[in-house]
Amino acid sequence: MKTAPRCSHIAWLLTVGFLTFVVRTAPAQSDNSVAKENDHLHHQHFAEFGKVPEKARARLNPLVSDPDAVAAGGKLFAQHCAECHGSTAEGGRKAPNLRAEEVQNATPGTLFWILTNGVVRRGMPVWSKLPEAERWQVVSFLKSLPLSTTVGAAEVHAHKHASRDSK
Repeated sequence: MKTAPRCSHIAWLLTVGFLTFVVRTAPAQSDNSVAKENDHLHHQHFAEFGKVPEKARARLNPLVSDPDAVAAGGKLFAQHCAECHGSTAEGGRKAPNLRAEEVQNATPGTLFWILTNGVVRRGMPVWSKLPEAERWQVVSFLKSLPLSTTVGAAEVHAHKHASRDSK
């Protein structure tokens, strides 16, 4: 008779141990899946770069040696872009980090083409009505930015996309 309570006690200990293990490892698994989803969303934003025609990619910035182009582009960025991309261009609630390696490694022509044509299905407006010289100034500003040292804003942005897309 003493073995029955002992077996139920062992079963109870095994159940508690298993549940403790599941609870302790679940956040790590969840964090890992969120990271994978963030990475997937991050790459979705920059997938448009691959769709830029070669001729557009090869375009050179005519203002590359204009010392005032970066400052002028910064003002335009603050007026037209910061609302979505954040005041430091590190991404925001609506748009990706423009200090990301993909953006900084993109050709000026690629950035100009994206700026001109937008990515409407992702919420990026078409800026073709902005004069061409001003679009090149924005490109000059973007190319002057250092790479991000933080991924916080980009992660928040990607998480919001994941939440919105899952609804």
